[in-house]
Amino acid sequence: MRNTYFMSYFPLLSIILFSLSLSIKVEKVLLEFLKKSGIYVGMREFFSDGGIKLSLLVLLMLLFFMVFAAMKLIADTINEVSLLFFSKDSEGDSLKQIRSGAVIFFTGSALSLVSMNSFSGIGLIFVITVAVYFLYFVYKVSSSLSYLGLIGLIFFQVLFWSTFICGIIYLAIKVYNSIIASLPI
Repeated sequence: MRNTYFMSYFPLLSIILFSLSLSIKVEKVLLEFLKKSGIYVGMREFFSDGGIKLSLLVLLMLLFFMVFAAMKLIADTINEVSLLFFSKDSEGDSLKQIRSGAVIFFTGSALSLVSMNSFSGIGLIFVITVAVYFLYFVYKVSSSLSYLGLIGLIFFQVLFWSTFICGIIYLAIKVYNSIIASLPI
């Protein structure tokens, strides 16, 4: 008999591994910046080299963990809302079918550790992982969807994530421009 909760910790491990790979890369870039700007020397008065590196790694891990956990929460909510709108399944069988998709994210997060020295490598692995999971999700729930429901589900997901990502990019550019405009140059 197979235990249904066997893979229940995979999403947590995936978030931790993606956070770790990004944290290691950002830590290297941040340490290089701190050394070039002369801040690192001042920090060494209070911390040892290992203490600085460990502190930065823990803080970055916490930051990325929060971002990925929020993204997972949003993704789960959007998946369930799209199933609410477009699925004929009222018992929740579709959710049980997609549970094993956590293996896809776990595999992608493990691969991201191999590419932890490259932002583009980590980003590419993340994008491929998300695309493979999306295809898996659509395939698994397609049996409980009509043809129009399938189109609606795909359109709903793509529209939401496009709007969400474009909104975040727009806000980031607005904040960046306001910071640059306020500098006394």
